[in-house]
Amino acid sequence: MDITIRIAQQPEADALLARSPLAALVGMLLDQQVPMEWAFTGPYTIAERMGGDDLDAHEIAARDPEDFAELMARKPAVHRYPGSMAKRVQELCRHLVEHYDGDAAAVWRDAGSGAELLRRLNDLPGYGRQKSQIFLALLGKQYGVRPEGWREAAGPYGEEGSHRSVADITGPESLAEVRAVKQEAKRAAKAAKAPGGAGGR
Repeated sequence: MDITIRIAQQPEADALLARSPLAALVGMLLDQQVPMEWAFTGPYTIAERMGGDDLDAHEIAARDPEDFAELMARKPAVHRYPGSMAKRVQELCRHLVEHYDGDAAAVWRDAGSGAELLRRLNDLPGYGRQKSQIFLALLGKQYGVRPEGWREAAGPYGEEGSHRSVADITGPESLAEVRAVKQEAKRAAKAAKAPGGAGGR
């Protein structure tokens, strides 16, 4: 199935996300404490620095940890915290090698329901419930992976027409909308915690 992804806002990085299930999983893993498009450009940068045009879970899992951390930290760094994220990427790839023979798409290929797929994603190193729900929504909305009950399993991120997460980014305009929704949510949470705010009354 030919799909078009426009999350990284960089043609080569987005093309890799579209064709490589592992790149999509790694991009989602990197998506914390950095801008979304930076996180999802990461898989392309890693592939390039490893001398290829795709990612291989076996190769990443077997890489010397210090060497892989250096690769992630090389300027421009793949992430704000390249050392800890290098460890997480390798842990993810080791899990995929151990449980799915390195085939990232096998995580969702035969999932019988949205709930089952959510459990599988939740089992991945570095994937908590929220990240798993967002990735499940991304699979359903943009990759055509739609086991029964996928929207329900993805929670609010699975809602049609929402602009809550990376699952809803299809270009620069939707990126701006998602960013605005996230900033508003942060402001509301901060206000609720503040003395005299909604949470303090």
